[in-house]
Amino acid sequence: GSGGAEAGGGETVAVSVGKAAGVGQVLVDAEGMTLYYFVKDGKNSGVSKCEGACASAWPPVTTSGEPEAMAGAQASMLGTIERPDGTTQVTYAGWPLYTFVADHKPGEDNGTDSKAFGAPWYPLHPNGEKAGH
Repeated sequence: GSGGAEAGGGETVAVSVGKAAGVGQVLVDAEGMTLYYFVKDGKNSGVSKCEGACASAWPPVTTSGEPEAMAGAQASMLGTIERPDGTTQVTYAGWPLYTFVADHKPGEDNGTDSKAFGAPWYPLHPNGEKAGH
């Protein structure tokens, strides 16, 4: 990284498609890490119910610019919501997106079907459908 954040520039978050061990093609971030949704959030609710300890374990995918679809992800499904702390979280097919701290390298999906913080977590296929069991 060179220099500080440029004022007004905004950082673009890229959402693309990768492969996860157990579930095939799923949405991933720029580093190739599996992205998840939280069933408790509710599709198209516009609200994230993952804060505090939850957000420490499942870091929200936040952006200061418009999210960008790459490599098979559908731009029409991308969106954003405002989180309770005022940051902007990336959504896909109406679901706020998160990474998982127990995933250490691309292709891992240790969070799939995890019942943490009161509801299941799943990756998303590029068509916006649940990836998991």
